[in-house]
Amino acid sequence: MIGAAAPEGIQIRHCSRLEEFEECVRLQRRVWGNDLAIPKPMVIAVHHARGQVIGAFDGGRLVGCTLAFLGTHCLPARSGSAQRVESNFLHSHFAVVLPEYRDRGIGRSLKLFQRQDALDRGIALIEWTFDPLELKNAHFNLVRLGAIVRRFIPNCYGITASALHSGMPTDRLVAEWWLASERVRSAVEGRAATVQCVGRIAIPADISDLKSTDREAALQVQSAVREQFQKSFTHGCAATGVEKRGETVDYILERADAIAGLHLPPLAARHGEK
Repeated sequence: MIGAAAPEGIQIRHCSRLEEFEECVRLQRRVWGNDLAIPKPMVIAVHHARGQVIGAFDGGRLVGCTLAFLGTHCLPARSGSAQRVESNFLHSHFAVVLPEYRDRGIGRSLKLFQRQDALDRGIALIEWTFDPLELKNAHFNLVRLGAIVRRFIPNCYGITASALHSGMPTDRLVAEWWLASERVRSAVEGRAATVQCVGRIAIPADISDLKSTDREAALQVQSAVREQFQKSFTHGCAATGVEKRGETVDYILERADAIAGLHLPPLAARHGEK
């Protein structure tokens, strides 16, 4: 697939056999533990429902995988029409790579394969959630892939027992990856985006250490970041980049209706909203 070149010795392809789905579950458990792993019946159901279960293989060994399922957005009615417009998208629920295979470009190769597969199927959008305090992920999502963010979900998954969540609320940003846009094409080709910054949200660069050494201080940072994102999104901004500045890492905010190389539709209604 175009744009899906993998590191030497690594093959990216769809998983299709029971033993591959089982390996996908074992891989999740090894990296995240049992609490966060998606069980095999659900992985298989996603595959048969025309979602995506994509693996990275080193020989016959599964070393990374990503899973996405189909969803439908209900967009506001077009001018002059009473009917809302439904639009299919993929929600990418997880991407995981074995620790010893990280920093080799495998995660990016999985995402690029995912993108091309979606485009081949006529799907224009992939979404996923990520923790706003995970700054390396934020840089990957917004800068390396060209996704943008204009939604915030407080405590999305509840407070869990997983060590990965440090006993903190699971706040999440929702990444929107508009696959055929000029913004995304530029990002995946390594070209810098034109930015019209209207604001910043600064996070301590050492937030990962703070979460393990001073949880109360980390909770205060999380609370302030939550408030800033919610206020910014309410005022029509989107997060489009990440930049390190001294002792902070800043999210870059732009007007959602003025992002270079991207023409965003209105936000889709959530279930229960009118």
